[in-house]
Amino acid sequence: MTTTVTASIDVDVPVRVAYDQWTQFESFPEFLGGVESVTQLDDTMTHWVVSVGGVKREFDADISDQVPDDHVSWRAVGGEVVHNGRVSFTTQGADSTRVDLAIEWEPQGFIEKAGAALQIDDAQVKSDLKRFKEYIEHRQSPDGAWRGEIHGGERTDAGSAGGMGSAATGGATRDEGVLGADPDLRM
Repeated sequence: MTTTVTASIDVDVPVRVAYDQWTQFESFPEFLGGVESVTQLDDTMTHWVVSVGGVKREFDADISDQVPDDHVSWRAVGGEVVHNGRVSFTTQGADSTRVDLAIEWEPQGFIEKAGAALQIDDAQVKSDLKRFKEYIEHRQSPDGAWRGEIHGGERTDAGSAGGMGSAATGGATRDEGVLGADPDLRM
């Protein structure tokens, strides 16, 4: 049975700052409970290691759609884990952004199913968004940025981010607006 969890929060930073921080996947363990690590494999693929209720899972997620300052959508691929999601960013004023997060996943085993039935996953997502708020409001600037676009799982902005490359392929650095080693990773 698939479970959908939704949550929203307003953060007191401009939309660009909130979006740019969210595109830094490797920083996710700083504010997302249960996320042990995220590694950027290429422009559209990430590898996740998560622990839910003491159960460790690993999966790859494909970034299926991404538009700067608007949204990022992803889906797990190539395995038994069902994990899809979308985070959207809406300007609420010059220095405020609404972050809306929706995650669809399929609990596996007794512990995950019990957690979903007790809505522990809902509480976790709300708590994660509060930690994101604290993290970005304290910093007031993102760890890095990736301003490229992805549609249908394919990068559609070749060259606009200042160069292509990733740590996995020996490409350019994050400061050049590309994917690679921390912290310029995105979801």
